[in-house]
Amino acid sequence: MKIDKSILTNLVAFLIVVSSFFVSQTISKHLFNTGFYALSGAITNWIAVYMLFEKVPLLYGSGVIELNFEVFKKSIKDMVMEQFFSQKSIQNFLETEEMKIDLSGVIENVDMNKAFDALKSTIMESKFGGMIGMFGGESVVESFREQFLDKLRVSLASIVRSNSFHEEIKKHLNSSSLQRDLINSIEIIVINRLNELTPKMVKDLIKTLINEHLGWLVVWGGVFGGIIGLIVSFVSI
Repeated sequence: MKIDKSILTNLVAFLIVVSSFFVSQTISKHLFNTGFYALSGAITNWIAVYMLFEKVPLLYGSGVIELNFEVFKKSIKDMVMEQFFSQKSIQNFLETEEMKIDLSGVIENVDMNKAFDALKSTIMESKFGGMIGMFGGESVVESFREQFLDKLRVSLASIVRSNSFHEEIKKHLNSSSLQRDLINSIEIIVINRLNELTPKMVKDLIKTLINEHLGWLVVWGGVFGGIIGLIVSFVSI
């Protein structure tokens, strides 16, 4: 079973104080001062840590996280947008992703029959439709379907691999309006998610993240308190 550092520190300091009553007078004062100051430092820091998360009646400034809930939310939003989704980071991301764009596989899987149907309809409705009708009508045009689709796929694949196509994509991705719209969309998502949080959820989140480290404040409060108590003990002799 894992023992809480704060409890262990307070317990050790308390035992040092108690032990001072069962030793010779020569070291009793040193033990008492060391334990008493260590206990004072540890308890003081423990109360400070507790007040950071919990509201204590009559103690001004306690429960600071819940009291400043809106400030914390805004700070979290600002940090996320400035550190992760700034205009520069978005621009770098889009430039990197543009290099990875390859539509060849998409072209292979797209159903292009509608393109041929539109072409066939255009031909049959044109002035050439009557002439083609004398040689078999739509069935003649239909016989070219597979050949047309194959050539269309080859042509489109060549277009999407061309430098001019990628330059246009890059120009579009780097446009300030697109980046601004993307940043605004991300900011709305972040704000909506933060609006779902309650003061207690934010408090528990921060407490979970830093509680392990805050426990060391109590430990070091006890250590430095004990050192100060020992120094005071020798100085006052």
